[in-house]
Amino acid sequence: MLVKNEYINELMDWYENLLTPKQVDIMNLYYKEDLSLAEIADYLHITRSAVYDQLKRTEKLLVSYEERLHLIVQYKKRREIYQKLEKITDSDIQALIKRLMELE
Repeated sequence: MLVKNEYINELMDWYENLLTPKQVDIMNLYYKEDLSLAEIADYLHITRSAVYDQLKRTEKLLVSYEERLHLIVQYKKRREIYQKLEKITDSDIQALIKRLMELE
């Protein structure tokens, strides 16, 4: 469960701006604030099943964004390449790496 929570939080970090405010609220309350479905339902004045349905739909949506856009996978691959390049001691290469990292 912890791995799933970390993955969903990572997806939220990358794709939160593509969600509606209500989706963001529910996801944050559940995954970041660790509230139960019942607590979220009481807080938002909706049913527990509405919270559950919204969570599942939003999780699928976030996963579909990553499957289509690959932003997280590409970022991790770039970080790996940067780490390998940083081991090369040439100062010109180091300067270019620094400039690339600043663009991230």
